[in-house]
Amino acid sequence: MSERRSHTLLWVLIGGGAFFLFVLAVFSLVYLTLHAGSNESSFGGFGDRIGVVDLDGVILSPQPVVDELKKFDDDSSIKAIILHVNSPGGGVAASEEIYREVKRIKEGKKKRIVVSIETVGASGAYYVASASNKIYADNGSIVGSIGVIAEWVNYGDLLKWAKLKNIVFKTGEFKDTGNPARDLTPAEQAYMQSLIDNMFGQFVQAVADGRGMKFDDVKAIANGKVWTGSQALDMKLIDNVGDFQAVIKDTAKSVGISGEPTLVHPEKDRRTLLDLMTGDISQYLPDAAKMLEQHVGFYYLWK
Repeated sequence: MSERRSHTLLWVLIGGGAFFLFVLAVFSLVYLTLHAGSNESSFGGFGDRIGVVDLDGVILSPQPVVDELKKFDDDSSIKAIILHVNSPGGGVAASEEIYREVKRIKEGKKKRIVVSIETVGASGAYYVASASNKIYADNGSIVGSIGVIAEWVNYGDLLKWAKLKNIVFKTGEFKDTGNPARDLTPAEQAYMQSLIDNMFGQFVQAVADGRGMKFDDVKAIANGKVWTGSQALDMKLIDNVGDFQAVIKDTAKSVGISGEPTLVHPEKDRRTLLDLMTGDISQYLPDAAKMLEQHVGFYYLWK
């Protein structure tokens, strides 16, 4: 009886192991198939290559965009960089970091960096774009929204309804400014507005510097409005109206590439089945630090 159980257990282990290897092989085959195209773009056409970095969605972190820009800037085989933008902007500090990296590449003069705005290039995304050598947008693209916004939810009335009290111990008058359990005092409103005004001045100055415009001229149109690509061209907020293919062609010509250039996209993180099974998933789970992040923030964001 014991021997029969041992044989059964052995066959279960063998069958389970074979099934696991089969599943692993299938996932590996799918992974290699999906990445075949990106591998070709990484090695083909040496010397006639243009790097393409996507700035997509709300900007919550400067990464991975800053790292991707740095890698292309350091790669001698990359003759130019296109920042492909489709973003309404995002956090002030995150947008600032990407802006500074674009500006550093432009001022380094090792290679040309241009921006191609797809559907939206507004607020923080336009802030980033203003540092580039050239900005392109489609006729119907949304461009602009030069301004700063800060907002949060005041749930003070909900606490009163639930007969709950918000108790705060603090060391200074402004330490809990933005506490969502109460209204701002007049002094706090003035304090918050002074911060926003300072960030707004930085935004306007960055656009003025990048676009070769006067500070007051930029400030005069910096009312939070957005414009179409064709309107933005008349306002000197972009340099050319054109789609992504036109940007590729023009950029290739400007850096002496004849014919069709090879477009190189950043290599994405390679995750295997084992990574998914045993990897760190803490980034997807709420924790105390993430809960504390639910406070007032400052944004270059078109809403």
